[in-house]
Amino acid sequence: MRRTGIAVLIGMVGIGVLIATHSGSTGARPSRLPGAFIDGTGPGWRPLTRDDFAVANCPPDTFLWNGETVLCKGQPIGVLRSRKLYTNFELVLQWRHLRPAGNSGLFVWVSPESMEALQPGQLPHGIEVQILDHAYREQYEKQTGKKADWFTTHGDVFPVGTARMDPFPPVAPDGRRSFPSQFLSRGAGQWNHYYVRCINGEVRLWVNGREVSGGTRCEPHSGYLALESEGSPVEFRHLRIRELP
Repeated sequence: MRRTGIAVLIGMVGIGVLIATHSGSTGARPSRLPGAFIDGTGPGWRPLTRDDFAVANCPPDTFLWNGETVLCKGQPIGVLRSRKLYTNFELVLQWRHLRPAGNSGLFVWVSPESMEALQPGQLPHGIEVQILDHAYREQYEKQTGKKADWFTTHGDVFPVGTARMDPFPPVAPDGRRSFPSQFLSRGAGQWNHYYVRCINGEVRLWVNGREVSGGTRCEPHSGYLALESEGSPVEFRHLRIRELP
């Protein structure tokens, strides 16, 4: 090979090494790039409004609608459920806790049997996408004297009751929860954005523009949506959904 050919080859190898070093062996995007922020607009998307939901097991004034915003009082414990069942879909919503240590959640794929059997003060069986304020961890450890190592406050996804799911890693010590791969949730008083994709028994969660947690082989993998009231006031807004084949 001629000298010039060797020089070109060395240059190409050098560029390849530079790209590999910059990208990393996992192929992950550099953290400075913006997340895949999906706002629920475009073909097939529609808003979820008051007419799309029904009271499940709590008084009607537990969830108060003001346009596209829903104020949940947090008391009593219970849920507001969708009127119809969903199987494959994408969902976006924004939420914020109004007090530190707030606890709430979004349920997907709640079975009709679970919803029909629901008593006041209970939560349904299904896949929960956790909505939890950061101060909850400190409150839990102070009240129980136990280490809060079985949950996070950044978007855990897990099955509740008789529901089942194979969680994506990292996985909680009990093997049921999918812990978030990145800590991106904002604290009380600040709005957070969730994008949830549920397809063929697989659920994936994006928090503020980045995918963080989820699971597959979910059972059930069709059912109601539900917003959770669990002890503290929380607001939801701009709920939008796109049903998929």
